[in-house]
Amino acid sequence: MSLKSFKEILKPCAYQSQSQSQSSSLYSQTSSTLIPRKPPKSSLSQQLLRLEEDYNPIPTLLPTKQSKEISQRKQRPPHVDDVIDEKNGDDEEELKDLETQNGFRIARPKLEAPQFFDPTGPYEPLVLSESDSDEKPVVQVPASINCRLLEHQREGVKFLYNLYKKNHGGILGDDMGLGKTIQAIAFLSAIYKKDEEHDTTTDPNTNKQKTKNPVLIICPSSVIQNWETEFSKWSTFKVALYHGTNRDTIFNKVESHGIEILITSFDTYRIHGNILSEINWEIVIIDEAHRLKNEKSKLYEACLAIKTRKRYGLTGTIMQNKIMELFNLFDWVVPGGLGTREHFRDYYDDPLKHGQRSSAPERFVKIAEERKKHLVGVLGKFLLRRTKEETIGHLMMGKEDNVVFCAMSDVQKRVYRRMLELPDVQCLINKDMPCGCGSPLKQVECCKRTVPNGVIWPYLHKDNPDGCDSCPFCLVLPCLTKLQQISNHLELIKPNHRDDADKVKKDKDFASAVFGSDIDLVGGYFQNESFMGLSDVQHCGKMRALDNLMASWIIKGDKILLFSYSVRMLDILEKFLIRKGYSFSRLDGSTPTAMRQSLVDDFNRSPSKQVFLISTRAGGLGLNLVSANRVVIFDPNWNPAHDLQAQDRSFRFGQKRHVVVFRMLAAGSLEELVYTRQVYKQQLSNIAVSGKLEKRYFEGVQDCKEFQGELFGISNLFRDLSDKLFTSEIIQSHDKQEKDDAEIEKQTLSDFGMCFLPPQSRETFSLESETRDLGIVYAHRNEDIIGHGRGCNVTQEVGTSTEIPILPLVAKKKPAPHENGNGSHKMKQYRLVARFMGMEVVEFSKWFLSASVGERERILRDFKRRKEKMPLR
Repeated sequence: MSLKSFKEILKPCAYQSQSQSQSSSLYSQTSSTLIPRKPPKSSLSQQLLRLEEDYNPIPTLLPTKQSKEISQRKQRPPHVDDVIDEKNGDDEEELKDLETQNGFRIARPKLEAPQFFDPTGPYEPLVLSESDSDEKPVVQVPASINCRLLEHQREGVKFLYNLYKKNHGGILGDDMGLGKTIQAIAFLSAIYKKDEEHDTTTDPNTNKQKTKNPVLIICPSSVIQNWETEFSKWSTFKVALYHGTNRDTIFNKVESHGIEILITSFDTYRIHGNILSEINWEIVIIDEAHRLKNEKSKLYEACLAIKTRKRYGLTGTIMQNKIMELFNLFDWVVPGGLGTREHFRDYYDDPLKHGQRSSAPERFVKIAEERKKHLVGVLGKFLLRRTKEETIGHLMMGKEDNVVFCAMSDVQKRVYRRMLELPDVQCLINKDMPCGCGSPLKQVECCKRTVPNGVIWPYLHKDNPDGCDSCPFCLVLPCLTKLQQISNHLELIKPNHRDDADKVKKDKDFASAVFGSDIDLVGGYFQNESFMGLSDVQHCGKMRALDNLMASWIIKGDKILLFSYSVRMLDILEKFLIRKGYSFSRLDGSTPTAMRQSLVDDFNRSPSKQVFLISTRAGGLGLNLVSANRVVIFDPNWNPAHDLQAQDRSFRFGQKRHVVVFRMLAAGSLEELVYTRQVYKQQLSNIAVSGKLEKRYFEGVQDCKEFQGELFGISNLFRDLSDKLFTSEIIQSHDKQEKDDAEIEKQTLSDFGMCFLPPQSRETFSLESETRDLGIVYAHRNEDIIGHGRGCNVTQEVGTSTEIPILPLVAKKKPAPHENGNGSHKMKQYRLVARFMGMEVVEFSKWFLSASVGERERILRDFKRRKEKMPLR
């Protein structure tokens, strides 16, 4: 098509005053000259420019007076680049004539062009092989993948390749949400030459004898489809799933080198591992590799039979419960790299645990410090561990992890005590006492080994009245479950009429024993089917606190993730949300897999969705809920990794707001012991994996009968803590830096939320009724308890130590010698910051209570800069 013909086509758009007949006639005259346009052969950049134009609105007509401004922008009418491609050398003057038609100019509003590619990195390959290497062609990550990698991901790919060159395995231990999957795919793409120039799947000259063996990927069944999707998105591998009914066909293709990547699940490999272990794999990658923590499991034994030394694990929780889990994991990755199991236990495990004891002798502490440094150095050869704060912290607004201890209701406390007085529990508590029959044996070895008069024991042994081999320890788990249910909600221990008759009778007998005279107050023996009864927060301490907290969050426009381990508890919380009129979504184990992503997308997109109810077991992996900025974990788990995974559903890349987590615990109940064990386990993990300094809070030593302390042993599990603040007393009694601050040593309900107020202001400052009746007796920020230091030589980070405490109940610094008991120096600083803000002290205190952590830190930074330039008086 000539440029003249193109000009004629545009005329009807410019002369809007002409009649329709004239336009028709003009079109009829020019239509005969039209030639169907062929797609031009253009560069990638020109194709992208045309693709951007498709997102712009229909061209509009602008008057000549505005054309001068637009001409400075050098815009061209639609598809001018197409005309240049076809004419290839038309006069530039004709193009200028084309831009203006009788006083009007064709242009479009200047809008921000969509980003088709994330401008993370340069569009060039990431070379992994060294320049002096003999390997040709070079090993490199394709440019199409490298341009989308963040810097920490490139470092992860290099780490995996360096291990591969040395014929070693290793662990990529990045935090959840840092892209371990894409790092693994980028690494495999480089190894298998999946770039445009050297693609072994498309190059006809490739020597088939040099074809590498296939790759095996073992992962949870819930993320199998995600792995397959990511491979199809990022590379050109031949991928197959060994999962389902067509396993034999897939296996034959693997043997004939028709498949490069084979993906299977943990359960499938545990069952069919003997078949898959016959193949010589080039590389084996296990996602969520912490599943290999138990050396006695069938999965672990099956994975040991894999025929390759290039074994790689991906996990964000390298150690969950015990230090010996590290040995099991690394002994699979690098067989023999940490010595024998006995050597590891004697040289690392025992010294580190005993050195962390609160009353450990100084020589124990020194030995533990030496062994810790040595272990971190050994693990560092095969482990790359990065946190969100170290990698993408500058791209996120941060996270605050609050642990909130809620007062149980009066009826909950009475039911909890009655539970501890049952013969079943008393048998466990007094198991080591001398037997009352006069025998020198302990009760557990003599007359009290069985509990025929108990409430729980007879139903466990209805077919074996003489008891089992593990009596009475078979009662531990059922009793712990009942105590946790009472701590959460009394409805959880009532019988369900849908169950079989035997279970209904068992649960009814238990409910009768623990409810006692309160049976009418709690609505009878059976589960309350009344909507108003289930949604009432009167008899549940944690729900009462949650009610008040959510009311303040919803007003501010916050979006909330609400996790619970119990599906029955989710049912109760659902009734509560309906009664309050909150818009919510729900996801649990019964939610079809095909529907889960649509629920997530709907919650992220819809401003009207305020709450997402999620089962902790169903929502541990694969959910990206970055639209939520409040996370509530209603009931804690013995394994701290479960609670951390729940938090990371919101705190991950793409989160635009500050995330605040609330872990809700029933004060004085078993849940306090669950949390303190979480602290103990996380501290051991930080010590063994990262070499961090941790405060020595606890006297107990894991798996050591001589030092059970306050954490371990059956007597601690069933201790009545209702008359004390168990966690508060432990933390404050062993924290040497905070014991001199009298106001923070003992906090009560009236102190919650008022810790930021100076003493002079507390008398005049009145909390709203909702805040006053929160039902919270104690709270602290988890990151102030765990992760005291980032390494063996700890230095305080800039901005983390402030004159005004950011957290309830935890002071950051020991008062200086010149400060008196009333904190006059802090009070002076507080008044100066208030004056800097142009507020009175009480007014500033109110603002400080409602401000986010980011706003507080920003004001303090501005205050410090101002103070350095011009001291305030």
